[in-house]
Amino acid sequence: MTNASAKDPLKILVYSDDANIRSHVILALGRRPHPDLPEAEYVEVATEPVVVQQMDSGTIDLAILDGEAVPAGGMGIAKQMKDEIFRCPPLLVLTGRPQDAWLATWSRADAAVPHPLDPLQLGEAVVRLLSSRVPATR
Repeated sequence: MTNASAKDPLKILVYSDDANIRSHVILALGRRPHPDLPEAEYVEVATEPVVVQQMDSGTIDLAILDGEAVPAGGMGIAKQMKDEIFRCPPLLVLTGRPQDAWLATWSRADAAVPHPLDPLQLGEAVVRLLSSRVPATR
């Protein structure tokens, strides 16, 4: 866990070349994805080099990667991050459709949520990934 305490905001990276997808993810999760988690601070990223830079910083608690992004898809980035970052934070990949979940497995992502995004499914996946990393705020 990168946060010094449960009161520090969670730093969630949201990667997509599409600003609408980034916005949809952030709106779906809100400022606090769950009452037992700290508030979220979002880092919006549109390019692969900036994803790598942010992930290398060691300050990201969770990365949400759009598998349909171009030119670098989130699944390829997820595989690269798992291969290159010691104690890589959890990675959630947004897949093009539910049938693409097997590709997320190949990428070593910790979770996958298909397009079109369901805010409840996205929230449940994010809370599951973060709850094991962040001490309760209560």
